[in-house]
Amino acid sequence: MPIEFRKIALVGRYADARVAEPMRLIARHLSDAGLDVMSVPDVSDELSTRAVEPTAIAAEADLIIAIGGDGTMLHAASLVGDADVPLLGVNRGRLGFLTDVSPGQMLESLDQVFSGNYSRDARLRLSATISSSDGQNRSALALNDIVLQRCDTGRMLDFETRIADRYVNTHMGDGLIVATPTGSTAYALSCGGPIIDPQLEAVVVVPICPHTLSDRPVVVPANQHIEVTLLERHDTKAEIGIDGHSLGEFTVNDKLLIAPSDKRLTLIHPPGYEFYEILRSKLNWGRDTRNRNIGDAE
Repeated sequence: MPIEFRKIALVGRYADARVAEPMRLIARHLSDAGLDVMSVPDVSDELSTRAVEPTAIAAEADLIIAIGGDGTMLHAASLVGDADVPLLGVNRGRLGFLTDVSPGQMLESLDQVFSGNYSRDARLRLSATISSSDGQNRSALALNDIVLQRCDTGRMLDFETRIADRYVNTHMGDGLIVATPTGSTAYALSCGGPIIDPQLEAVVVVPICPHTLSDRPVVVPANQHIEVTLLERHDTKAEIGIDGHSLGEFTVNDKLLIAPSDKRLTLIHPPGYEFYEILRSKLNWGRDTRNRNIGDAE
C-alpha cells in the first residue's frame, strides 16, 4: 500500500447499529493491513483502534473515512478545518450524495483506494463571517451551505442582499440559503434551487419560502462576495446556520459576509465514481415511478 495513506481516522455514529458493524469491519481490515487506525476515545476500545481526540484528528490522520450519511461527512469536514486531509465516505445513510462507497463493495473499494486506484475531487468551501457592530466576528467554513433562518415560527424576515458590492434585492420570507455546488443537492434543492456540477466555480443563492413568488434562486460566480443584512422588523429573531450547525444569532446590527475559501476539501473516490450516475441513482432519474406504492419507497 502507498505510504500516502498510512494513518486512517474512522468517523461515524457508532451508536447506530447500521454504522457500528461496517466500522468494525473497516477497522479490522485496515489494522490487519498494517495501517495505523484511529477513532475518538468513546469508541476506540470497541474498534480496537488508537484513541485520538476529535480536535486532533486533522493533525494525526492522512485520510478520514466517514461511515454514515452526508451528515457524517459534513461532521468529518468540520473536523478537517483548514487542514489538507482528504475524506472518503461509506454510505450508511439514506441519499448519500457525498458518501459514494456502497456497503456491499466497501472493503473492495477501500483496497482499490489504498492500492492507489482512486480519484481526487477538490470541492469548493465558503467562508462565512458574522460581523457585529461591536467589532466581534464569528467565522466558519461551509462545505454545503450557509443559511439565514428565522428563530420563531410565524415571523418572516426582511433582509437585503448585495453581491460584489452591488445591491440585488430586499427579501421577505423565511430566510436565505447560499450553497456551494456540493450543497446544491441538499437544502437548496428542496427550496427549488438548481443542481450545480461540483466542478463549477459557482454558488447558488436561494430564498426560503419567499413572500414574493418572483424572488427566485440566482447562480453567481464563486469569487463574488455576498453580503446579507437583516432589516428592522418587530420581534425579529434570526440565526446563521453552517452545514446544519448554528454559527449564532443574527441581528439587525450585524452583517453576514460570504466569500470563497482558499481551503478546498478533497474527496477521495474509488474507481467507477460518476456524478451523474449518483444523481440518477439517488433522484430516480429515468425510472417510471408512477405505479410505485408509498410503502415501496426507500
